[in-house]
Amino acid sequence: MTMPASRVERVGVFCGARPGARPQHLRLATEFGEALAQRGTGLVYGAGGVGIMGAVADAVLDAGAPVTGVIPRQLYEREQPDESRTEVIVVETMHERKALMYRLAVGFAVLPGGLGTLDELLEVATWNQLGIHHKPLVLVNQGGFFDPLLTLLDNMVSDGFISQEERFVIQVASGVEEALDCLVSPEPRPERTSIPPVASRTPVAPTAAT
Repeated sequence: MTMPASRVERVGVFCGARPGARPQHLRLATEFGEALAQRGTGLVYGAGGVGIMGAVADAVLDAGAPVTGVIPRQLYEREQPDESRTEVIVVETMHERKALMYRLAVGFAVLPGGLGTLDELLEVATWNQLGIHHKPLVLVNQGGFFDPLLTLLDNMVSDGFISQEERFVIQVASGVEEALDCLVSPEPRPERTSIPPVASRTPVAPTAAT
C-alpha cells in the first residue's frame, strides 16, 4: 500500500552517488530505506538513481513510502533520477538543492558517501549550531565507516574549536533502527535566541509625597 505523499513526514538522507568499494554499503542503504518506510516516513534526497542514493530510494519506494528528489539542472543527466515513481524537483543551483532539502526534511541521516555527503552533513550541523534550524542529524556508523570523522570532531573539541554541546549536534548510531529512533521521535530542542529573556521584576509602589 502506498502512503499519501502529502501526509507523510520525510527524513533527508545524505549519501554517495557511487556504490562504494564494499557491498556492505549497498546493503545498509537498502536496509535503511526499508526500515524508514516501515516507520511510515518518506524520503527526501538528492534524486540520484545510482549508487547508495539509488539503493535507498528504491527500497523506500518498494516498501510503499513516498520519495522526493531534489537535483540541480547540471546533474540531472549524470545522476539519472527515476521520475516514473519519484517526485523530482529540478532547481538551478546546488545551494537551492540543499536549502530545499533542509526545509522539506524533519531530520537527517548520513550514510556512506564522499565530498558532497560531508558538505551536506557539516552544513546541516552548522545551521543547528547557529540556530537557523533545530533538526536532528545522525551518522549511521554501521561497520565503523565514520570512525575517522568522529576522531576529527573529538580533536576539534579538545583543541577548543567547538564545544562539547556543538560536537553532539552530530549524533551517532551503530545501526539503522537506532538511527531512526533519533530521527522519527527526536527529543525537542529549545529554540536559541540571540537576546536573553529579561528577568521579571516586581513593581515598586510609588512613595507617597510628604
